[in-house]
Amino acid sequence: MIEVVVGRIGKPHGIRGEVTVDVRTDEPERRYADGAVLEVEPPKGSAFSARKLTVSRTRWHQGVLLVTFSELTDRNAAEAARGSVLRASVAADEAPEDPEEFYDRQLIGLVAVNLEGAELGKVSAVVHGAQDLLQVRTPDGRDTLVPFVSALVPEVDLAGGRVVIADRPGLVTPFPDDESDEGPGQ
Repeated sequence: MIEVVVGRIGKPHGIRGEVTVDVRTDEPERRYADGAVLEVEPPKGSAFSARKLTVSRTRWHQGVLLVTFSELTDRNAAEAARGSVLRASVAADEAPEDPEEFYDRQLIGLVAVNLEGAELGKVSAVVHGAQDLLQVRTPDGRDTLVPFVSALVPEVDLAGGRVVIADRPGLVTPFPDDESDEGPGQ
C-alpha cells in the first residue's frame, strides 16, 4: 500500500465541524465515501494533533466539496484542522477506473520520447492547475512543461516505461536560436 494525496482541508463551513476540501483526486466519490479513513498531515507549526480522520458525510455546495469528519465536532476543531493535507492508502498496482487517466506516481519517471522515438528526457513531476502539465527534465538539466493533452501527448505506455510527446521547437526542444551560447552581437 502507498499513500496518495487526495485533498487539503480548507475553511470551516458552519458551526458543526463541516469543512471545505480542496480536492486533489479524480475520484472524490470513492476517496471521500462515508466511513473512509484518511491519513492527516497537519501544516508545520499546527497544534492540530489528529493523524486520521473518518468521513461521516459529504456534499457538494456551489462546486465545493464539503466534508464532515467524525473527529471534527465543532467550528473550533474544523479551524484547527485547516491546511491539513489528506492522504488515502491505495494498492501500489491500483489504477484509475478510466484508462485515459493516470496517477502522478505512474507518470513520474517515464522516459519522454518524441514521435520518432528519440529521447527528450524524463517526466520529473506532474503540475496540477487549470490544466495538468508534465514536467520533463531534459538530459542537459532543463525543466520544461508540456500540457498533458492528447494533441501533445498522444501516447502513454506504462508497460514500456515511456510517454510520447509531439515535440516542436520551444516545447521541449529549444528554439534553434536558443541553443547557441553566443550573446547578441557576437
